[in-house]
Amino acid sequence: MTSLSTRPASAAPGRSGLSEADAVRRRRLRRMRALALSLLVLAAVVYLVTLNHEHAWGGFIGFVNTGAEASMVGAIADWFAVTALFRHPLGLPVPHTALVPRRKDEFGKSLEEFFTENFLTEAVIRDRLAAAQVPQRVGQWLVEPANARSLAAEAATVAAIGLRRMRDDDVRALVTDVLLPRLQDEPIAPVAGALLSEIVADDAHHGFVDLVLEEGHRWLLQNEETFTEVLGERAPWWAPERLNEAVTHRLHLEAMRWVEDIRRDPHHHARYALDTMLRQLADDLLTNPDTQARAEALKGRLLGQPQVVETGMSLWSAFRRALVAGLDDPIGPLRARAEAELVAFGKRLGADSALRERIEGWLADFSVWATDRYGGELAAVITHTIERWDGREAAERIELHVGPDLQFIRINGTVVGGLVGVIIHAVTVVIS
Repeated sequence: MTSLSTRPASAAPGRSGLSEADAVRRRRLRRMRALALSLLVLAAVVYLVTLNHEHAWGGFIGFVNTGAEASMVGAIADWFAVTALFRHPLGLPVPHTALVPRRKDEFGKSLEEFFTENFLTEAVIRDRLAAAQVPQRVGQWLVEPANARSLAAEAATVAAIGLRRMRDDDVRALVTDVLLPRLQDEPIAPVAGALLSEIVADDAHHGFVDLVLEEGHRWLLQNEETFTEVLGERAPWWAPERLNEAVTHRLHLEAMRWVEDIRRDPHHHARYALDTMLRQLADDLLTNPDTQARAEALKGRLLGQPQVVETGMSLWSAFRRALVAGLDDPIGPLRARAEAELVAFGKRLGADSALRERIEGWLADFSVWATDRYGGELAAVITHTIERWDGREAAERIELHVGPDLQFIRINGTVVGGLVGVIIHAVTVVIS
């Protein structure tokens, strides 16, 4: 406001780019200015009409005149105070006016500090997350099949787009230029030894051994002819054919019986022998220089084969095609499984309070960590943004948001000023 008129504030740089929301705020600001000005004009009219008639109607007009005069004083004083925030009243460079244009950078810094100290604190973050009950709400949302289906569809679409955008040349370059050189430089023996040692210590390999025995026994049972043919090819040329058949048949039976014994007996000596061999290999990989050198040489020979890259690329291409096809199929097993898992997870979130508490703890810890690490940069956006505005633009933007409410100060000043004027006139009458 550069005058007591209702004309809008002068355009600031970038005003042509005001959003629709800013246009709505500007119209509201104009209406509130017009209302405040109308009350001031009304008070002025009443004051002029009642001037020199203070004894009329038994002195009642005097109260009206004094109240109108005080209303004008209050309205003009509050107009000056509100206007002084954003510009010089009437264009006059009165000291301590146009505060926002002159001190916008200080206001921005203060706002940044206020935001940091009152919103980006650990206590506030944890309290808000606890009040939000994010895991419980997520669980309630996921148990609805339609919501789970929608989430699975969106995730599948995004994943399929990402897979399609991955070019084979980029993947090949990543493997040849980054992964393989890294694997070549990284000693494999200590890693393999430590991993194998942990596997054996936890008996984690027993499941794999059982699987191999199960499949081996099934293969021997279903492929006796193949087994005997392979052994028969190794038999001496001079041995009688019937003797070879009897020997290979016997070997097949013994092999089946031996595998069956190992499979059924968890304490079989062959299992103990395998465990002992694996423990020794793990220890050698960790401590024996010769074993470590042989492991590194084997790794070098394997990684140095050109076929390693080609095989890896072929496997990757096949995997990507299959995965994309599964993601694109809206009624396929991949999406159906994803939907079922999401619904099941939602039900578990609703029923398992301990799980909800753990997830809430993880969310809170992550939010606090992210705030501690990046909160300062986030809050600094306030200062940097305000610093990029010039003074007039900052004043206009802020006035668009708070100006309509500030006009109530003018309105209240007009009304309260009038009431105070009436009270003072009444006290004066009583005293005189």
